[in-house]
Amino acid sequence: MTTHERPLDSVLEAVGRTPLVRVHDAPEGIPVYAKLESFNPGASVKDRIGKYMLERMLERGDLAPGGTVIEPTAGNTGIGLAIAAGQLGLNAIFVVPEKFSVEKQQLMAALGAKVINTPTSDGMGGAIARAHELAEELDDAVVPQQFANPLNTEAHYETTGPELYEALDGEVGAVVAGCGTAGTLMGIARYAREQHPDTYVVAVEPDGSLFGEFLEKDRHEDEYKIEGIGTHDTDTNELFEADLVDDVYAVSDEATHEELKRLAREEGHLVASSAAAASVAAKRVARRIDSGEIDAPYDSVVTVFPDSSERYLSKGIYRSFEEWAN
Repeated sequence: MTTHERPLDSVLEAVGRTPLVRVHDAPEGIPVYAKLESFNPGASVKDRIGKYMLERMLERGDLAPGGTVIEPTAGNTGIGLAIAAGQLGLNAIFVVPEKFSVEKQQLMAALGAKVINTPTSDGMGGAIARAHELAEELDDAVVPQQFANPLNTEAHYETTGPELYEALDGEVGAVVAGCGTAGTLMGIARYAREQHPDTYVVAVEPDGSLFGEFLEKDRHEDEYKIEGIGTHDTDTNELFEADLVDDVYAVSDEATHEELKRLAREEGHLVASSAAAASVAAKRVARRIDSGEIDAPYDSVVTVFPDSSERYLSKGIYRSFEEWAN
């Protein structure tokens, strides 16, 4: 998959074409494959939307050359946007709730962006409000707003989805991915359903998140440790399309932590909590296909490992569950 046989002119040309690797702790006859998005130059899946959104916004005139991008973000989107902004001659400001990974904020600053923190108690809603306030105060400033911008979904429809199908010669039975903005899953799902309308699609969220309410599932809101996926307010998740999703799986912090340690120890995957939750859910889907509970068009499951565990070492991601969770 990921081979660059010629020199590249810009780091932006290295975005995408990430490896698709088998997850071996799954039924033998129903392979599970994970897209390793840490192979992007900014080490996460969000590099895809950073590049795609800013290039399209410049092309459409939504963003002026030399203008400023302001985004509320937990970190990875900021890194992806900062890389793209720097290469496209744009300024970048990111509004980040205090609780999120210090490593991510340091990387955004290293890429030339300005980072502004908002109180943890205000949540992502507070960061969104502050970003829009700043955009009104500055000339030629826009908020791409990954939670609501259709370009987020479009980026994965145009890149991630086709890459998955190319790698597996079109034989994808089920698509499983974590939902934060929901752009990754929606883009892949839309592409998948065009290839085969019976492709089984599962959204993944932490226990305590409310995405299941989109499919009229009972959910109890609570705090969770898993980063990058989940929602406490479905009104902010404008990209989620319920008609593209067959089910929503909630995964506990404890099962996620056990899986992220297993993935490292047994399979060499140094991935973070959102990837581990996706792995738990993808293996569950594979087992249900294997048992006949799910009728998928092909005997395979694909998922996405969004980023690396290295950005969460300061939070004790590989320590005991009690140390990580508290």
